[in-house]
Amino acid sequence: MGIGRSENMRRIRSKDTAPEMAVRRLLHGMGYRYRLHRKDVPGKPDLIFAGRRKVIFIHGCFWHQHAGCREGRLPKSNAAYWLPKLERNQARDKAALEHLAASGWDALVVWECETKDLNASARKLRNFLDQE
Repeated sequence: MGIGRSENMRRIRSKDTAPEMAVRRLLHGMGYRYRLHRKDVPGKPDLIFAGRRKVIFIHGCFWHQHAGCREGRLPKSNAAYWLPKLERNQARDKAALEHLAASGWDALVVWECETKDLNASARKLRNFLDQE
């Protein structure tokens, strides 16, 4: 007998996810240093580069509804539950990005599906972090 949906959902973490760890290892190997999940920065970004006034969010394609991504699809069952939940996530993401921009921070969103190509991810991250 498989695990139930509640048990499966309980196992999903918000910090230290596989995509986040891949990005962290990549950045550390490239020589960048950062802080994690600071609560005093709007949106509680995954990675904070305070000296550069830059933050990085690593979003799961499903939870943040990555447009055009296969993993960003809405579930077919229990849509009345999932649609409002996922829309709230998107609204919260948008508000956090707007608040960061208004506060003088640059933000980058790295999608879960993008972390599969480490070379492309490295280029994207370096371009973001090294631009003035």
